[in-house]
Amino acid sequence: MTQIYTTPQEAEDAFYDALDEADLKQLLSVWAESDDICCLLPMQPLVQSRQGVTDIFTHLFSQGHGVSLEIAHLCWIETDDIAIHQVEETVLALPSDRPPPPFYGTNVYRKDNTGWRLIIHQNAPTPPPPAPEFAVPE
Repeated sequence: MTQIYTTPQEAEDAFYDALDEADLKQLLSVWAESDDICCLLPMQPLVQSRQGVTDIFTHLFSQGHGVSLEIAHLCWIETDDIAIHQVEETVLALPSDRPPPPFYGTNVYRKDNTGWRLIIHQNAPTPPPPAPEFAVPE
């Protein structure tokens, strides 16, 4: 039976939980059962099909572990059948590791007869912090 997500947030929580747990079946349950989907991850080619999404996350999880992220919600735009969530994704590293800079993520969900489903996931690095300004002596 197909998992039903009654809100976009429920689908988003399931998506990030599946990433954390390297659970491909759960992750794919969030995505629309359609080739009208796409995913763009940093340093990866754009994939635009159900098979492409399956392949990219199969490869990601082939390392034997998931990706633990802390998510901060930046902006939500929601209508009756479309939701766009802008988030900041921070990779949770081991205490001894220096964490990488966060990513900005865009998740687009569409409501259909099976509930809310992810149709687009894209993320990109955040811009570097501004250079420090130095006072010029007069």
